Amino acid sequence: MRTTTAPETVAELIARQWGDHRPGLKHEEGVLTHHRTAQEAAARAALLVDLMPPGAEPHLGVLLDNTPEFPFWLGAAALAGAAVAGINPTRRGPELARDILHTDCRILITERAHLPLLRGLDLPGVRVLVTGTEEYEALLAPYAAAKPGEAALRAPGPDSRLLLYFTSGSTGAPKAAICSQGRLAAAGAALARQFTVTPDDVHYICMPLFHGNAVIADWLPALVGGAPVALRRRFSASAFLDDVRAYGATYFTYVGRAVQYLLATEPRPDDRAHSLRLGFGTEAGAVDAARFAERFGVRLVEGYGATEGGASVQRTPDTPPGALGRAGAGDDLAVIDPETGAECPPAVLAPDGRLLGGSAAIGELVNRGRSLFEGYWRNPDAEADRTRDGWYWTGDLFFRDEAGFLYFAGRTDDRLRVDSENLAAAVIENILARWTDAAAVAVYAVPDEVAGDQVMAAVAFREGAAFDPSAFAAFLSGQPDLGTKMAPRYVRVVDTMPTTATNKIHRVSLRREGFRCDDPVWHRSPAGAYTPLDAAALTALMAEYASHGRSDLLAR
Repeated sequence: MRTTTAPETVAELIARQWGDHRPGLKHEEGVLTHHRTAQEAAARAALLVDLMPPGAEPHLGVLLDNTPEFPFWLGAAALAGAAVAGINPTRRGPELARDILHTDCRILITERAHLPLLRGLDLPGVRVLVTGTEEYEALLAPYAAAKPGEAALRAPGPDSRLLLYFTSGSTGAPKAAICSQGRLAAAGAALARQFTVTPDDVHYICMPLFHGNAVIADWLPALVGGAPVALRRRFSASAFLDDVRAYGATYFTYVGRAVQYLLATEPRPDDRAHSLRLGFGTEAGAVDAARFAERFGVRLVEGYGATEGGASVQRTPDTPPGALGRAGAGDDLAVIDPETGAECPPAVLAPDGRLLGGSAAIGELVNRGRSLFEGYWRNPDAEADRTRDGWYWTGDLFFRDEAGFLYFAGRTDDRLRVDSENLAAAVIENILARWTDAAAVAVYAVPDEVAGDQVMAAVAFREGAAFDPSAFAAFLSGQPDLGTKMAPRYVRVVDTMPTTATNKIHRVSLRREGFRCDDPVWHRSPAGAYTPLDAAALTALMAEYASHGRSDLLAR
């Protein structure tokens, strides 16, 4: 029988699985019991203890799709007192190498499918283990009889690092947020209570496990509640319902445009014939959440809480449509004008929920109370920026209504979230600056028509040069470190780059105008070709924003 004692560490949650022979992990090749998953984690923990070089930081990188090996290694790190750096396979070249080396990974777990990403990278001191190979199985074989708690690099405790998960921000390169076992165990327990997770549930994990969403909001509450998890190697909208039925899934998490992709699938007569009861995530939007509930009979609960843990917004039964909720317990959240430091006035909303006169009400969400933020790995400047003036600055834009409910309004200027991927504008700017025709480049976010952001670039050209869409597309395809989400959706051609009084690029004005400006704008098709955003194309685009209830985010 499962204990009801609140867990202090994730290692404790893994150990609780020992002896539980009910289904614990479902995947494309079969079903493993809770006991078996704990056994596999214990074996890898023992291997990790023997492979980690003496004196090294106990960090391992995991570059995997959502295969059983990913939760095995998460569990192994918890048992061994080690930390996992989630390595994003959409990163490329030197940027990918930087992520691995920055987090001091001495061991990298990957699979054959991702080996081409590592080809040619300089990774000194990093040992690569390739899952699914004979060599890998031979390494593990001597540890098959290991049990939880028998082998550890450091005794796991509430303060032990478990995750070094990357997030983007205003300092440019992705930052590795530190997540301790105690904070993660508490977060999993809170969600398990909120959603009444029991062993009869099945948590479907279709979002990537190298993101905090899948680990914190899906895997961990399943561990706490004793529910099995079901893995999808990579998200597939067309396979979603088939998976849900095959696994008996009752709960899933989502980020970014995932819900829109599901709504874009061909409706079927049996869309409501399934076991799913709840979806939890971010950025679905009120319009698409209502459409999802109407079509699939599944309630979506929107939440807010970054991997860093610095602030959270909790939904209550009286939360109005479009709002995320109020400040979580212990948080003192305020919407602050970052230029003046003053609190923004409450927003004025139309009867249908539209924001009226929003520019004054929108500011950065700040936590003036206690913060669970545990810092960034080897990045004191980013930590100082995040916690300036004794407050925790989220880097996200919000507005608050008269009743105190909070509404998400986008990212601050140097942050973008494209199709669930966090990007830093400075990284993309550095790549675009290699284009010899460009004299100046500014990258910033514009709202996506469905959820999150899209990348927009303003470009001033050198004398005698002009925008050549084919040449620009060819240039982008030749950049080895341009991630799959980084190519600009919109390109604005400017005569001169707008600047502030201190000669910095005036990103605020660029972002406010977006693609509805007087300068020529080009937009990228799904095939990668750039065509003019003429009046007809703009009209069609604006209709798409209106259909998803996001026109108000395009205030000029």
